[in-house]
Amino acid sequence: MTASIIDGRAIAGQIRSEVAQRVMALVDDGVQPGLAAVLVGEDEASHIYVSTKQKACADVGIRSEQVNLPAFVTEGELLAAIRRLNRDPQLHGVIVQLPLPRHISELRAQTAIDPSKDVDGLHPMNVGLMVRGEPAFPPATPYGIVELLLRSGVRLDGAEVVVVGYGELVGAPLSIMLAQDSIRGNATVTISHVRTRDLATHTRRADILVAAAGVPGLITADMVKPGAVVVDVGVHRTDEGLIGDVRFDEVREVAGMITPVPGGVGPMTVAMLLVNTVTAAELLTEKR
Repeated sequence: MTASIIDGRAIAGQIRSEVAQRVMALVDDGVQPGLAAVLVGEDEASHIYVSTKQKACADVGIRSEQVNLPAFVTEGELLAAIRRLNRDPQLHGVIVQLPLPRHISELRAQTAIDPSKDVDGLHPMNVGLMVRGEPAFPPATPYGIVELLLRSGVRLDGAEVVVVGYGELVGAPLSIMLAQDSIRGNATVTISHVRTRDLATHTRRADILVAAAGVPGLITADMVKPGAVVVDVGVHRTDEGLIGDVRFDEVREVAGMITPVPGGVGPMTVAMLLVNTVTAAELLTEKR
């Protein structure tokens, strides 16, 4: 058996087309959605991610703004910049690119963003709404994973899902979303991590296996149930190029469906950020 590839780029392209239609409707009403990204320091990966998001915004008609701050910026200066963006009526979404320098609290930065403009879905208020099953803005990567599965015809209702990794950006919110009583959930979710005793015992039970541990090549073929759907969230830069948490070449011979790295989850994260941004613009426009 060789797994079929879940093409995140193609599905993200469909979503971007849908977003572009929604943007056009807003523009016809005199509103152009706007997204601001705050970038602190010179982290190469962060610069690449932000430029990718800006290009995606341009492709669908969302105005983008980038605020570059030096690595030595004080926390107070960063929070002041965020508050300025909150007050700008032409901006409907504000994101702070992670990671931040050690001397700045990520939580304080996330909390400073106006919840109605928090299109990354990381403000504690929006996290709480997501836990209650009433998200205004679901976190982009978990949101993208769920959408990727649904649009690939993967049934979630009743599925055994094992999530490897319980990070606050992916593993934790994804586990909650998949377990909730909704058309995007109703799965039976097992949460595991790199310190789980006999990890393979758990992963081999999964109909859907999500690798989000941040460990290159952690998931091997003998850890995968034949025919399972494998979603690789990991992104690691090596001399040979980008690789994920899954040993792709060997696991694809066991799995039924698998996401590649690159070209799987990554494009979906950007696409769902666009969805959240146009949703924010629509909600803020309704309040005028």
